[in-house]
Amino acid sequence: MDPSQRRRLIEIINSLSDRINEAKLNGWLGEAEGLCVSLQAARKKLAALDRATTPSTARITDLGIPQIKKS
Repeated sequence: MDPSQRRRLIEIINSLSDRINEAKLNGWLGEAEGLCVSLQAARKKLAALDRATTPSTARITDLGIPQIKKS
């Protein structure tokens, strides 16, 4: 996903939240459930985008080569 689309993805998440609230107020439980699935997917995509664009602080640790002792 293009990192420049992050703002649009946040707008989609906010819109989905508003639509879920509207659906619940109108008693459209099936619609609300479907929108919740879309909201979860959008949140996962945002989290993946953030992970992909955030520099990793993980370091590679050299554990060496194991020594095999002969008896």
